[in-house]
Amino acid sequence: MFVKASCFPYRIGGKAASACLILAAAISLSACQTTGTSSRGADPVTTGSTTPAPSLKATAAAAKAWRRNPRDLRAGMAYASQLKALGQTGQQLAVLKQLVSYHPKDMSLRAFYGRALLKAGRPIQAEGVFRAMIKAGQRDWKTYNALGAALAEQGRYGEARAQYRAALRASPGNPKITNNIAMSLILEGNPGRAETMLRQAMATPQGAREPRLRQNLALALGLQGRFKEARYVASQDLSPAEVEANMAYLRRMLGSANTWDKLKKG
Repeated sequence: MFVKASCFPYRIGGKAASACLILAAAISLSACQTTGTSSRGADPVTTGSTTPAPSLKATAAAAKAWRRNPRDLRAGMAYASQLKALGQTGQQLAVLKQLVSYHPKDMSLRAFYGRALLKAGRPIQAEGVFRAMIKAGQRDWKTYNALGAALAEQGRYGEARAQYRAALRASPGNPKITNNIAMSLILEGNPGRAETMLRQAMATPQGAREPRLRQNLALALGLQGRFKEARYVASQDLSPAEVEANMAYLRRMLGSANTWDKLKKG
């Protein structure tokens, strides 16, 4: 994410930024997470309501179970989930890395590891994971999109757009990918081009149902000083109080120096 339906601030990857319903790298990286270990698309871990509660005792038990057989994917993912719940991100990533080394052909596991790296604010390592997946033949839109997100997180927006375009070739008209391209343009300081792209996407049946596009259009308009239009677009998804808070933030930001740096850094 990472995408919020509330006011500023929002997040891009692990960094705070300042806008509403904007791209966060992970928003379009994967399908819904489910239980399983197949490389045919499902994540190798159960998440959501079944995520384990933080517990040192449970983590110790999960660690013991995994260490009995480090090649056991299910046990390793259970241990990684406990570590994540406890905020032990470094250890979680170390476990995932080891699991990948034991199961190099499991693309679902690799993708999960790459997204975990992105969420942990390690886009360079995530880039390596996604590039390796593509080299191994995993050329679906999610992998290209994830690589684009890793590049965008490093400020390499032109390279990111090349990967997003590859994702669009694999999934034509996908509004999530279009949103990511538009956000790369906004963060690069070109809200006018982003506006054009977002309006074109919103004219499609898929895009018309995507609130992220509308809110990023509001952001692009606001960054051009077109607050009346931005307010109207934003009000389709946000409360009046949220809209006014966003507009006030944009006015303050545009009135200061280094607007684009502040947008990227928060």
